Amino acid sequence: MADEHQFIEDGLQRSQIDEFFADELGRAGYGGMEVAKTPMGTQIVLKAEKPGMVIGKGGKNIRKVTKALENRFNLDDPQIDVQEVDEPDLNARIVADRLANALERGWYFRKAGHTTIDRIMDAGALGAEIVLAGKVTGARSRVEKFNRGYIKHNGEPAQTIVDEGQGVAVMKLGTIGVNVKIIPPGAKLPDDFEIDDEAEVEPVEQAAETEGVEDLLEDEPEEVPDVEQEDVEVPDEDPSEVIDEEIVEEVVEATDEAPATEGEEEVEVDEPDEEELDELDEDVEEEAENLVAEMEEADEGDADADEEETEE
Repeated sequence: MADEHQFIEDGLQRSQIDEFFADELGRAGYGGMEVAKTPMGTQIVLKAEKPGMVIGKGGKNIRKVTKALENRFNLDDPQIDVQEVDEPDLNARIVADRLANALERGWYFRKAGHTTIDRIMDAGALGAEIVLAGKVTGARSRVEKFNRGYIKHNGEPAQTIVDEGQGVAVMKLGTIGVNVKIIPPGAKLPDDFEIDDEAEVEPVEQAAETEGVEDLLEDEPEEVPDVEQEDVEVPDEDPSEVIDEEIVEEVVEATDEAPATEGEEEVEVDEPDEEELDELDEDVEEEAENLVAEMEEADEGDADADEEETEE
């Protein structure tokens, strides 16, 4: 058989033994068990509120239980050790069975829940929680919780520190599940801490206070070392009034020699000579005289025409 299947078989067997003890030893205040397999056989430690009822007169009852374990669960030489529970109100299994019995006898669930959780806290528990689930008061099932103190619900503390027990109350309307969680007194939780007033604390050296700005300004500045620098002539005149002629000439030459913009072609224009200019002036004068003569002739012809019309 594989290891994982063996773990499942061991867990199933453990739960079946626990149910068997709860049925057989319910009146004795069954408070849980621990099973450990040894080379000599199977060691079982029972916790009960009334160990005398578990053992029975002359050990009759314990021998009966041992024989039943051998026959039903095939345990090799089971050895049962019965231990008395010191404080029954701090055992979650016993408290759950008591509360279930109180509900079956007709106790109102609120009264039973508050009374039970008050007894748990009076016993010194750090925290407790009681959950009742089922048809508590009517045909419709619901959940009722009663909390006191501090309780852990998840993580490693919930598995190792919190004591948890379940019980079942069989009512006329149906069953009511009872779940009880208790943190026993003296349990060390991960978030606990203690303050020791008499502890000796080593003195801590205080860091020197940093100098302020005013202190730095009051101190004399250190001497600045001489740095060899080239002599630079600084003009006395206003820089805005000083114009570098060489720069101006370069700008003018650049504008004169500026190339034509894209898309424009350079056109060479020949300047006319003086002789050509004189010839042009003479031609213009002749054309002007001819125009004046023509205008005079036209005026004379108009005048003659007007005279002939008047004579007629």
